[in-house]
Amino acid sequence: MLAMICARAQSDPATAPANQLAPHVAPDSSDTNRTVPVLFLIGDSTVHNDDPEFKGWGDVIAAFFDTNKILVRNHARPGRSSRTFQTQGWWSNLLTAARPGDFVIIQFGHNDSSPLDDTNRARGTLPGVGEESKEVYNPLMKKPEVVRTYGWYIRKYIADARAKGMTPIVCSPVPRVPKQPIGSDISETNSYADWARQVAQQENAPFIDLHRLVLQQYAGLTPEQIKAKYFTPRDNTHTSAAGAQLNAACVVKALQQLEECGLRHFLRANLDIADAP
Repeated sequence: MLAMICARAQSDPATAPANQLAPHVAPDSSDTNRTVPVLFLIGDSTVHNDDPEFKGWGDVIAAFFDTNKILVRNHARPGRSSRTFQTQGWWSNLLTAARPGDFVIIQFGHNDSSPLDDTNRARGTLPGVGEESKEVYNPLMKKPEVVRTYGWYIRKYIADARAKGMTPIVCSPVPRVPKQPIGSDISETNSYADWARQVAQQENAPFIDLHRLVLQQYAGLTPEQIKAKYFTPRDNTHTSAAGAQLNAACVVKALQQLEECGLRHFLRANLDIADAP
């Protein structure tokens, strides 16, 4: 029963439009003289959402941690892909605030299948995990840009985080409302979840298969029941508060089982993890 470990959500500051560059600002003043590590979260609107009708799992997960021992900072930005979170400066801002001993959970994929060079967001990445690249003219940045594969960008997050002395944790994207009922064999697949797993294995990085863990919680429910319980009438991608709590609880359970990752030692001592999925 997930209710045993779910807690009230904690919201984050408002985010910028999806095509806006990251402001060049200093780390939060409250973190300037910190004596404890930080867990940074990066991703898209499924991790952080400003809309009052939606919640991202990163908006509620801090309640699962002992915040006397670790700070949780949700840097996820709606509308971003693994590419634009880097090219718009959000990642470099985070690295400025990071210190050795910090952690970062990396979850992208929902927006990476977008066009490479459209005039709206220009946020897509090449499919796969290889070294392929394509030069495009980015109409938003008004200059040429070399676009890489999804896997290339995830590898860069891992390498940059390790260079700062951080522990990177790769997380597969959360599922949308399934098109078919979910059976016990969890047959529904997602290319970005598979690619995230491949990169984590190649780089020997901790991996959270959030896509599969959440689908396991949907087993036995119809798509209509899943949407009514964990999403809103507005779309099939962004979770309600209940959906965010479910997803966050799945992340927590996965962290508890990652023996090689020290982040699990910062979870609240009184969590009934045995009741998590």
